[in-house]
Amino acid sequence: MTNSIMFFIGLGIVLVYTFFLIAIISKQHKAAKKEQAVSVDVLDMDGMGNQGRVPNKEAKNRA
Repeated sequence: MTNSIMFFIGLGIVLVYTFFLIAIISKQHKAAKKEQAVSVDVLDMDGMGNQGRVPNKEAKNRA
């Protein structure tokens, strides 16, 4: 009798822990996905960031 009671108490603790763990992981995944959608650079085709972009200004003639 005592072993089965302890088993179900332990099982309840593990199930509650697993539920909250999955809830936290899901919440953080949604937050990261939302943040990533905002930070995507549409013009970055080569993956180098701003290094490969050509400026729109013409160079000044320094002669």
